[in-house]
Order: sequence, then C-alpha cells, then structure tokens
Amino acid sequence: MSGRARLALCAFAATLLASGALLPLVEGAGWLVQAALLLGVQGGVGALARRVPLARSLTIASQTLVTLLLLTVVFARDQAVFGVLPGPQAVVRLGELLVAGGEDIGTYAIPAPMTDGIRLMVVGGVVLIGLAVDALAVTFRSAAPAGLPLLALYSVAAGLGDGGTGWLWFLLAACGYLLLLLAEGRDRLSQWGRVFGGASRSPGGLSDGLSGRGGGASAPVRTGRRIGVLAVGIALVVPLALPALDSGLLGGRGGGSGGSGKGSGGGTITAVNPLVSLKDNLNQPDNREVMTYRTNAEDPRDLYLRIISLDEFNGSEWRSSTRRLTDVPDRLPQPTGLGRDVSVTEIRTNIFSSPSYQQDYLPLPYPASEVAIEGRWRYEPEGRTLIGDDGQNTGGAQYEVSSLIVEPTAAQLAAAGPPPQKLRSEYTQVPDSLPDVVAEEAEKITEGSANAYERAVKLQSWFASEGGFTYNTSVSSGTGSSAIARFLRDKEGFCIHFSFTMAAMARTLDIPARVAVGFTPGAVQSDGSYSVGLRDAHAWPELYFEGVGWTRFEPTPSRGSAPTYTLPETPTDGASAPAQPSAGASTAPSAVPSAPESCSPQMRRQGECGQSAAPGPTSSTDEGTPAGTVALVVLGALLVLLLPLLPLLWRIRVRNRRLGSGGRTPADAAARALAAWQEITDCAWDYGIAPDESLTPRKAAARIVRLGGLDTMAAEAVHRIAGAVEQVLYAPEPRLAAGLTEDALAVRAGLEANAGRGARLRARLAPRSAVRVAWAVSDRWAALVQRWTDRPGRGRWTARWRRLSRQHG
Repeated sequence: MSGRARLALCAFAATLLASGALLPLVEGAGWLVQAALLLGVQGGVGALARRVPLARSLTIASQTLVTLLLLTVVFARDQAVFGVLPGPQAVVRLGELLVAGGEDIGTYAIPAPMTDGIRLMVVGGVVLIGLAVDALAVTFRSAAPAGLPLLALYSVAAGLGDGGTGWLWFLLAACGYLLLLLAEGRDRLSQWGRVFGGASRSPGGLSDGLSGRGGGASAPVRTGRRIGVLAVGIALVVPLALPALDSGLLGGRGGGSGGSGKGSGGGTITAVNPLVSLKDNLNQPDNREVMTYRTNAEDPRDLYLRIISLDEFNGSEWRSSTRRLTDVPDRLPQPTGLGRDVSVTEIRTNIFSSPSYQQDYLPLPYPASEVAIEGRWRYEPEGRTLIGDDGQNTGGAQYEVSSLIVEPTAAQLAAAGPPPQKLRSEYTQVPDSLPDVVAEEAEKITEGSANAYERAVKLQSWFASEGGFTYNTSVSSGTGSSAIARFLRDKEGFCIHFSFTMAAMARTLDIPARVAVGFTPGAVQSDGSYSVGLRDAHAWPELYFEGVGWTRFEPTPSRGSAPTYTLPETPTDGASAPAQPSAGASTAPSAVPSAPESCSPQMRRQGECGQSAAPGPTSSTDEGTPAGTVALVVLGALLVLLLPLLPLLWRIRVRNRRLGSGGRTPADAAARALAAWQEITDCAWDYGIAPDESLTPRKAAARIVRLGGLDTMAAEAVHRIAGAVEQVLYAPEPRLAAGLTEDALAVRAGLEANAGRGARLRARLAPRSAVRVAWAVSDRWAALVQRWTDRPGRGRWTARWRRLSRQHG
C-alpha cells in the first residue's frame, strides 16, 4: 500500500473515531454509518484525483463538489434536479433543514431525537470535518494541523455533553489522531532512505554512525507507537491524581448542564455559567464559606448580595447583555425609576471575600450607592455592577459598600405609572419559541388583578405556596423555553426555574422583568457578623415599577425571604441610621451559626435553610491539599514542561561529550577527530542536510558547504575536519590535527547564520538527529531480548513452548 493510501485510510479512521464523541448527544447510531459511507466516497474521490494527478486545489474542489452532491441526494433528493444536482429548491431545502436543526438543538434535551435537521447538522458536520482532515493530512501531507478540525469536532461534542463517559471519547479521538501522525511518520521515514532506516546505529562509541548497516524503519515507528500510547495514558491518568477543583457561584465545569464534580479542595470560583454553577453550589457536600460581612442594618434578611443581572432571553437561555463599562464613580448615580416619595434608608456594609472566591463580578447589596475597594474595577451602569478589569477578581477582597434599603408601600407599587417606552420594549421581549402555555398560565393566575403590582404578587404567591411546586436541586438546570414548559408541567425545580419562569411570565404580562444572581444574606454568627456559603447561592426575579425602580420578588419556596411590600401586613420598622461599621471587623465567624426560627426540622435536614453547617474560616479548619499530592502535581508539571525540551537537552549533552577533552593518547585523538566529524554531520542534519554515507568524507564536506551556503571560514573548517577523518581512516600513520573543537563550532555557527528563523528553532528545539535516541533504545531492547533468549536452558524452553503452540494450534 502506498503512503498516500495509508494516510487516506488513517484520515478516514481518525474522523470517525473523533465523531464518536457525538454519539451521546443524539438518539441512535445509524447516522454514524451514513457518515462513514459519505466519508468513504469523499475519500475515494480524493484518492482518484491525486492519482491522476490533479493540482491540490482541484483535488479539494472535486471533493467539495462530490460532498455537496452526496448531501443533496441524501437530504434533498425530491427537490434536486434529476434527483442529484443541487438546484435552487434543493439549496432552500438544505437551508430549511439547517434552521430546523438549530431550533431542535435549542428545544430538545440530551440525547436529542434524530430529526432531519439534526441529522443534517451531525452528518454534514462530520463530512466537512473529514474533508478538512483529508485535505490537510493527505493532499498537503501535513498531519499535525489536521488535529485542529478533529479537536474542534471533539470539543463541540464534549462541550455539549454531560461528560459521563468523556474519557472513552477522548481516548478514541486521541488514538485516531495518533494513528494519523504515525502513518505520516512512517510515510516520511520511508522516503528518507537507508540512513533513516538504521544505517547509523552502531551501539556506543564516539564514532557511532560512521559504519552503516541495513535495516528497516520499523524501530522508530515502534518507538513512536509506544510514545503515543504513553502520552494518551498520561493524559487519562494524570488528571486522576490532581486535586479536585470545586467551583462556586458563576464557576462552570464545562460539563454541560449537570456538572457532577463535587470536590472540596481549595479551588477558585470563576465567572462562567451561573446556571450550572448555581446547581453545583446548592448540591455541595460542604457549605464552603465564600465571604463574611458586617452591616448596620437592623434586619439583614433583605440584604441579598447581588452579583449580576440576566436581562436577555433568547429562547435558549437567559444571559447578560453586552454593555459599555465606565470608571467607578465616587458615588453611584440614583437608581433608575426611584422616586423621591419612596422611603429610603442608607446602610453600610463591610464585606470580606474568601481568598478561594475568585470571580470577576463583585457581590454588592442592591442598590449600592458607594463602593470603596482597592484594585482595578469597572462599572456597568445598567445593572449597577462592578466588574474586574485586566485579571482583577474578588479573591481576598475587603471592601465597604453604602447601599439603600428601599421600602415602598403596597399603595405606591399599585399606583406605579407606565414604564418608559425604551425600557419596556427591552425588558418585555420574549422569544417566539416560548410556549403559549406560559402566557396562558400567567393570564389565568393573574385574572382579576387591577394593576401590574397585583399581578406580580399573585405570580409570587402561586409559585411560592399556591401552585403546588416542589423545591428540588436535582432537576436539570436548563432555562430555555422548553425547560420553562417542562417546569410548569412537572412543578419541580429550584431557584433558577422559579425565577426565570416568573420573569418570563411577567414579560408576557407587559411587566419589565429580569433575573438577578447572587447570594441570600447568609447565617448570623456569634460575634454579630454574617457568613455566606456556597449553598446560599440564589437567583431571584426583579420587576420594574415606575417610581420605585427595579424591585425584588421571591417566588422560590423555602429559600430567602419574601419582601415585606409583597406581604399582607407590611412592617414599619426600618434600618438604623447610617453608622460607620467597625473597621476591624473579624473575618473569622464562628463555626456554629444559628438558623432562623422559621426553618423547620425537615428543611434543616434537607439543607434548604441556607444558614446551617457553615464552615469556619479557611485559615483554621481547612488543612489544604496534602503535601504528597502537591509534590506529585509539581513533579508532573515539571515533567510536562521538560518533555518538549528533551531533544534539545539530549543534543547539548551529545555535543559537549563529542567536543570535550579526548585524552592524550593517539587513539583518543583519533576518536576525537571522528567525534568532531560526527558532530558536524549531525549539525548539518539538524539544519536539513541529511547525511549521505555513500560519499567519502571529502565529498560529504563539499556537499555540506554547498547545501549549507557556508562562508570561506566555515568551509575551511569543514574540510579540515574531513581531512582529519581521512587521516584516521586511511593513513598508515595518521597525522592528527589540532583545533577540531573550534572548527566544529565554526561550522555550526555558519549553518545557523544561513538558516531562517524557523529552521533555527527547529534545529534547536526539535533536532532531526535526535532520532538516534530511538535507534539506541531499539538496539538496547534488541540486545536485551537476545541476551534473554541466549540464557542457558532458555533456548530449550523456548523451543518446547513453540512446539506445544503448534500442537494446540
């Protein structure tokens, strides 16, 4: 089989192995057979085009044309011209299927049913990836870049999947890529000739490589396979030895919607995905503390620490809009929509963030009026949030916040006027994919309401107590249109389902709504401070009322506290007058917090109070990662860093040995001359001039001078070393030369001066002569096997074993 044919088969296999990662995303596996057939035809067309031969561009064009014809026949045959040619109607049909496939992906949960649209996206995607891999690896004969489309295919599948069997799909994809690399390596070795097949592999000695011997290229290929298997094994095993890095609020795991990781190490919490991380936080086995605070508010039950607002609903998810950032003002502007007749009390809060709580958004009471904090922070006016700039995060931050306790009355909320048209149009948008049942249910619940405030209160009461909903953190954390419909049907979920569904319903009723993500107030400590843990992560809806502004509601049962303005009897007690909190507030709350009296024993057992079992400070109770694990991780990291440098280090060691002191005897001087010649031969090889042992030293020196473009000084140095080698090999009484080390270094400098930047980097970091390491390992292995088989009595047992094997067949 020719080298290109072998590469084409390996490219086909690598694409199929990588596409296996898509299997958990959809129902059934018949699409994979269909994709394999299309890939086979596509690869066959490429093989025929290369055999003609056609230009590379024409080869890829012919494969692209055949791929389009194949997709038309499979997915749009009825609309195609003569059932094959992709006419206008066929193109429209394919476009419709792609649009339908995108909608189906946003509608169905994993594993999704194999609709026509999803089948086109999956099969077509695999075929296009196969085309890219075949073009790079076979047509352009560069297998390494072909790993990029394979990585893209695997990454998309891994990002959408739940990661339950991710190691298997990674193993298959990695093996496919290694198979492709080994096929290319074997093809390249087969073109190098006798030298690369083992001609220069005399074991040991300073003059190894001068006496050639035949052999195939099997040893380097076998070594490549072993290295590949070892690399894949390390990639699978090393993560098992690393400490678990558990995420917190807004900390994604990249594992889809489920996120099963529940480690309890000292990991960081980064701003990625509020939906996945909210569920992870609520299911943490340990309520790890993320911050403590002191406040002068008389009743901190309403002191929610808000991180970010999600104000855009596209049907697939709720997310935060992209908005312009500004510098943090000395005093934040008046909250949008807040009138002068609403009762407002300003309080102050000192917040101390745990060093392990590292995310971009700064938790703040809402609405904040002043923030005193060190570091690089930016202000987003619409959501009134502070965002870290240039790597700034909340880890270990200590800051003081002045905020407003807004206390509207029910009458003020009921008398709220219409919101501004711009705000209303932005915050009442709902996607076309939102099921009709959402608006219908909202109208049914709020029937008979006189104003927007009464409708909002009825929605909150329906979710919190009257609708028969159950709080359950094990439910999938999706928030798209289909997830909302499923939540209304099953009536089971946790805070994100309650908050996002109430916000969507409010929008259908023309009430501006968004969703806030952050923390509930936490648990009071014996010293008067409050401790906030991972289980206090929460989401709640904010509805807009003109004259009051953005107003918090609490639809989630057994979580947080319902605002006083939504209760039948509104308390009149407010917060205390502003007072400077103690600057020396303790950052070490006690380890045994008290839960509120309203928390029932059953809720305590289920961990739904959000204020129990808060751990003590990390500095005193967290033992951290074991020293053995840290040492193992450090050692593994050093090995990973040193692995790419091994060829460079080996080359430096060999050069120093060859050009070092050679002793004083004539035999030592002769060996030194041969070593200097070997060094310039390998140096020329590193810069792309492969050794040719059919030439005499003199002709080989002239070849190095010619191909390397050496100047006069370097050329004379090459010829002096070649003359010394001829003296050693042919003269009855060799006349030994001096200064061979300086000559060898001069030749190396001349080759380096005439090479480009890429060639110099390749010669240093990945020298071609490093293949001698593989040859040496192969020779030692062969010698070891030979010694084992030559042991006394070993031959007799080996012969008996072979005889028994033949008898039993």
